[in-house]
Amino acid sequence: MTKSTFRDKLKNTDVAVTFRDTILIPGWSEIEPREIDIRTRASKRYKINVPFISSPMDMVTESEMAIALARQGGLGVLHRNCSIEEQVEMARKVKRAEALIIKDVVIIAPQQSIAYAMELMQKHNISGLPVVDREKLIGILTGRDVRFADTNLHVQDLMTRKVITAPEGMSIEEAKETMHKHRIEKLPIVNGQGHLKGLITIKDILSRGRFPNAARDKNGQLLCAAATSPFDLERAKELDKYADILVIDVAHFHNANVFTATKKIMEQVSADVIVGNIGTYKAAEDALAKLNKVAGFRVGIGSGSICITSEFTKAGAPTLYATAQVADAVRDLGADVPIIADGGITNGGDVAVALAAGASAVMIGNLFARCKEAPGTLIAIGGRYYKQYRGMGSPSAMAKRFSLDRYGGSAKGLPEGVEGWVPYKGETSSVVQELSAALQAAMGYSGAANVSQLWKKGKLALLTPSGVAEAAPHDILLPGEAGERV
Repeated sequence: MTKSTFRDKLKNTDVAVTFRDTILIPGWSEIEPREIDIRTRASKRYKINVPFISSPMDMVTESEMAIALARQGGLGVLHRNCSIEEQVEMARKVKRAEALIIKDVVIIAPQQSIAYAMELMQKHNISGLPVVDREKLIGILTGRDVRFADTNLHVQDLMTRKVITAPEGMSIEEAKETMHKHRIEKLPIVNGQGHLKGLITIKDILSRGRFPNAARDKNGQLLCAAATSPFDLERAKELDKYADILVIDVAHFHNANVFTATKKIMEQVSADVIVGNIGTYKAAEDALAKLNKVAGFRVGIGSGSICITSEFTKAGAPTLYATAQVADAVRDLGADVPIIADGGITNGGDVAVALAAGASAVMIGNLFARCKEAPGTLIAIGGRYYKQYRGMGSPSAMAKRFSLDRYGGSAKGLPEGVEGWVPYKGETSSVVQELSAALQAAMGYSGAANVSQLWKKGKLALLTPSGVAEAAPHDILLPGEAGERV
């Protein structure tokens, strides 16, 4: 048997291609871009209407981004660089943002003060509170009731006692008729004993009409995903009360201790659990063999615009390379597990390439960090607007310490991310529309009518450095961000 040498490690190396190395080859097409269906799956049980998922980074996804993206048909993954209580509250806000029937109703007792009632309304951004005594609905208090009121009064002093209610099982159409007849904006749902079981609001009914493409759960609420450390079982269990999907959030998932901890989480939550990040065929093979409830893979190590893992450690798996590796493992093993390509996405063309390589969806940080709904600070520099953006392995992100365990190197004081500013792009809806249009155009070139067809029809070719340069505008003077270029 021929002995393997160290020289063979260099001779037999894989080519770890990235998005900039590739191009999608046009093929026979019988479909127009506007006809192309870009619906897909985020996890085993949950579908999304656009294949865009926001990264669980503290300058990208909190409740405002998760709500905005779900309304556009995508999915936001709430970051975990905060306390358990703060992250759970973010998840609650997403679930309360729109619901045909709100189950998790914020209530108040009749003996509470008006000051406390106003505080609750402001905290939860709501304009009314059902008044409940011993589980029984006895009144309702609205913003109009408390406006300019003496804050020392009690809820029972100002609440409306004759409340219009609806029985359990009432249809939305019946609810709309009742609300119109009585000119009310909130309709409490009660059972035969008068116990409060839910709430229908006119705002939620109108929102459903304004966002017909929204990604929703079976109850009509917006889909919600949240990140958790594999070693934080308490956080996972608390988030499981609200989040549809939990995303295991570590830089290197292919690790014995991480596998063991993740298995414990999977055994104790009902949410779909997406694991990652991984970057190889072997990592996917081991995860599918050793973990029974893998609902999705998050793939790519070191490709993010703010990630310096590969530069400092020379370890990584570029997202496109990782996607193809994991997609082959999933197919070879006959597993029905969606793949999320995480990192390096700069435009809709990159999304098309990732999907052609076997991904079901892509995870994006940089582009969504530029949006109005992202948590980063908005500043003006040289007459242009920018938003703050940082990697979760950057010094300032790690200083909060809640997600310190995401990168193993952090224990040694090695930062694996940078921080800076990205150009402001406006509302999330405009970014989603731009990405969707570019993706549909790219799929049209391939002749793919949907994502599963793109897996089969999408052909990729490698570009030389000259090809990369030729694919961009050239031989012309262009006014750009940094002046003119030839």
